Amino acid sequence: MNSGARTWAAHAKINLALHVTGRRDDGYHRIESLAVFTRFGDRVETELADSDTFSVSGRYASAVPLDDSNLVLRARDALRKEAGLQGTPPVAIRLEKNLPVAAGIGGGSSDAAAVLRGLIRIWNLDIDNAVLARIGLALGADVPMCLAAKPLIARGIGEELSMVPDFSSLGLVLVNPGTAVATADVFKALARRDNEGLPPLPRVLDFHGVRNWLEITRNDLEPAALAMQPAIGRALSQLTRAGAGFARMSGSGATCFGLFETGNVAKRAAAEIRGRQPDWFVAATRSLTSEADPHGQD
Repeated sequence: MNSGARTWAAHAKINLALHVTGRRDDGYHRIESLAVFTRFGDRVETELADSDTFSVSGRYASAVPLDDSNLVLRARDALRKEAGLQGTPPVAIRLEKNLPVAAGIGGGSSDAAAVLRGLIRIWNLDIDNAVLARIGLALGADVPMCLAAKPLIARGIGEELSMVPDFSSLGLVLVNPGTAVATADVFKALARRDNEGLPPLPRVLDFHGVRNWLEITRNDLEPAALAMQPAIGRALSQLTRAGAGFARMSGSGATCFGLFETGNVAKRAAAEIRGRQPDWFVAATRSLTSEADPHGQD
């Protein structure tokens, strides 16, 4: 067992495009989404301890439940159940919550994925990716995506994953106007659920190729979320005003992303938006490439 404290990155998930293509009999919606993961995110620290503990720090700590409704604790318990009590001694888990909650960027799912990856390491478990994905899916539809944490296309309810090779790092600014949006409410408000799937990806997956491709795609959740929370429109306007090559809402909102040609341009745009909206969540970051190792120790 690895007893020392180790820190793991929990990357924000950005749905660059999200098409709702149908609805299953059990009520879950079918989607097709191109998703990337950003360098900026939460951080999870794990270490062996005398008893199980969980603590939260960071800007959004007060919004995180500390009981069994938290995906971090559910992930720990699900992994322990899978592996058996014998090889899974008590652990201290500390979460640094830098991402807003209920924000459409997979924060809770990414935290759960980081805990699963981290505990596998400190418990020295032999669990393959297929079993891990099954555990993840039982926790939530976004968790298998966050376990992969590479540029990918997700289909089904989010569990059918195809990795996208040769994807460049994109300069991004993430903006959330301080509005939480319940995913279930957005799906419920959809006017239509049988939209076309994603068009074929461009040959070159760099800033220009991706931006041009995004122009012919959608986030089918955006109109419903916008009607519920007009502040999303203000976030999109701020990104456009700051020079984004493309701006869209991620997931079910309310976080929006702007695409920028370089990381430095993104940083300047973020500073500009922060100057106008000091109370908003604003972060300049870059997406992870297809070749990056998202699971290395932070």
